[in-house]
Amino acid sequence: MATREAIFPPGRHALYAKHGYSAAIRSGDLVFVSGQVGSREDGNPEPDFERQVQRAFDNLQATLEAAGCGFDDILDVTTFHTAPEAQFEAVMKVKSQAFRGPPYPSWTAVGVTWLAGFDFEIKVIARIPGRT
Repeated sequence: MATREAIFPPGRHALYAKHGYSAAIRSGDLVFVSGQVGSREDGNPEPDFERQVQRAFDNLQATLEAAGCGFDDILDVTTFHTAPEAQFEAVMKVKSQAFRGPPYPSWTAVGVTWLAGFDFEIKVIARIPGRT
């Protein structure tokens, strides 16, 4: 049975400790990343939506790097949106910078009514290259 190892990006551990969860869990060659939001350094939401999405992707990248992988290693993506139709264009713009070409990961987008003051959240499952 594979062990679970908590992963935290630099400088954000206190946020996770306060709320009682890990940024990601590494188990064998898989990384399960908790939902990442577009928070500023003080933990508050970025008010500009496109910038909030970019910050969420930046936070995701930092967590993936702490686990030893990157965007090319992502297998599955789930995103949460408070206004999917109105937000789609901005999300696709940021997404296209992170996922530059095929093969793309599987992706599920979910419309929600509440994200604790945020308007976008992204969680992923990734495979760490070279690990078993």
